[in-house]
Amino acid sequence: MSDAVPPRTGRVFGYARVSTRNQNFDRQIAALGEVDMLIEEKMSAKNVADRDELSALMRFVKAGDTIRVKSADRLARSSSDLLAIADNLKARGVGVEFVDNPALNTNTPQGYFMLTVLAAVAQLEREIILECQAEGIALAKKKGKYAKAPRLTRQLVLDARRRVAEGVPKAQVARDLQVSRPTLYAALSGTGVYADGGHKNEDAGEPPLW
Repeated sequence: MSDAVPPRTGRVFGYARVSTRNQNFDRQIAALGEVDMLIEEKMSAKNVADRDELSALMRFVKAGDTIRVKSADRLARSSSDLLAIADNLKARGVGVEFVDNPALNTNTPQGYFMLTVLAAVAQLEREIILECQAEGIALAKKKGKYAKAPRLTRQLVLDARRRVAEGVPKAQVARDLQVSRPTLYAALSGTGVYADGGHKNEDAGEPPLW
């Protein structure tokens, strides 16, 4: 069985996504290299339907085209979404290239197989983690020690405070961060789960799919 990559017959579209308006695309754009068209999106939405640029790109591409991303987590937030996107594009003759892991490129049978296997393993791991978390939360609640983790990381809170100080309306900041205004107010004032010591995750980004 040959692993040779078939020649491209169409255009290459680069897709770069960041989760917040304060992040930039520089690293992703550099990794994507030369493309026929570059699409940038600042959105942390879980579903494809909520990401306007990706939705438009998926409607626009045609058989023979390729969508190139730096890594799988830039294209999808979950393994199930990733497979749904890959299946949709593959059925229409559109390939997906992953710069960080070319072995998963869907323009070969081997790459598509590897993608489905790794996505299935990742989904299983996530379900096991969620099950363990649920058990831990139930035990903590039983002992009266459970408190919800903060929605915003320390860095996002600092960014929010800076934007508010610059005159950006709090309602706009809350919308950009996709949190309720009470959550934002608590973060800005350092109350509730945002009191000192309330942040356990300093990473403002999203975890990779695998």
